[in-house]
Amino acid sequence: IENSSNRQVTYSKRRNGIMKKAKEISVLCDAQVSLIIFASSGKMHEYCTPTTPLVEILEKYHKQSGKRLWDAKHENISNEIDRIEKENDSMQIELR
Repeated sequence: IENSSNRQVTYSKRRNGIMKKAKEISVLCDAQVSLIIFASSGKMHEYCTPTTPLVEILEKYHKQSGKRLWDAKHENISNEIDRIEKENDSMQIELR
């Protein structure tokens, strides 16, 4: 759609429609749904099944598809944070 105003109106209508459908399939079929949409402006719109955290859905996606969402560097950082938090907890207990 060449006209930017028409493109924005179309985007808004279709975004609202797909968000409505995501909510409907989640409620009517007890499905776990996660939807993330980025507009050309960069604005993000999202929906996630209220009863299931996004992290849980992403973990299921990772296991089912075999695709890695996080690279090894991010996993190493996460592991390091966990290790430091445990060490910190241990030191706090020792100080008591």
